[in-house]
Amino acid sequence: MHGDRVLVAIERSSRDGRPEGRVLRVLERAHLTLVGRIELVHDVARLVPVDPQLRESFLVPRDGAGGARPGEVVIAQIETYPERSQLATARVVEVLGAADDPAVEIRVAAERFALPYAFPPDVLAAAAAIPKTVTEQDFAGREDLRQRPFVTIDGETARDFDDAVAIERLPDRGYRLWVAIADVAHYVASGGAIDREALNRGTSVYFPGACLPMLPEALSNGICSLNPAVDRLVMVAELDFDARGQRQQARFYAGVIHSRARLTYTEVAQLLVERDPQLRTRMRLW
Repeated sequence: MHGDRVLVAIERSSRDGRPEGRVLRVLERAHLTLVGRIELVHDVARLVPVDPQLRESFLVPRDGAGGARPGEVVIAQIETYPERSQLATARVVEVLGAADDPAVEIRVAAERFALPYAFPPDVLAAAAAIPKTVTEQDFAGREDLRQRPFVTIDGETARDFDDAVAIERLPDRGYRLWVAIADVAHYVASGGAIDREALNRGTSVYFPGACLPMLPEALSNGICSLNPAVDRLVMVAELDFDARGQRQQARFYAGVIHSRARLTYTEVAQLLVERDPQLRTRMRLW
């Protein structure tokens, strides 16, 4: 099957003498499970892989369909592999649902490309133990920037907000810009269950209308998301610029902020380009 490691004997073609490979045996299987669609042919169920690189269909035993109906997409455990002397068979371990269901399509993509889908129990337990709000004890060693007019700026469909900005005019006609990044490390212990799972995932994976997050939702959409009207812990870059936009100095430190608003790129364009009067009035209230 596609992806298997095999031992191959090199031979000469009887037609033109060029070298050819003949598989002697499979050393390592690339697939222990597969995602496929159930089909019924003459009352015999078979599984057709959704991955076009897996061209062999698998027979499904009568007691191995897991209640799946024809046309539904399933995850199956491979029981026997395709050989000259035996049929390929598989047993359903999970029924995903209709092939045209968007949620099923996302799960199929996750399984096909080995994207982590569900978080392990120890990761969820560690996330559940993290406080839901910032406490006074968390302020130790941090600068209090909650009076600064921080806002987040993201797309309309964004669900988590990991950076915020604030700016003020300086007496010398220059500007001071604060760029705040969510201080995830405050909550995620190095080498812990959440940290190891985040390293394994590497990044969040976005689909239309859905996301496979790098961190559990309690962090990514909760305490580590710079949501408006709540205190949040951050790492800050404080940057001073002169009237010509040349950076004069920079300072970096831990802080705590209280975002004023969740803005979108569209709203910021209306403010800066179109100078929307209603939005400008709203901003003065912050």
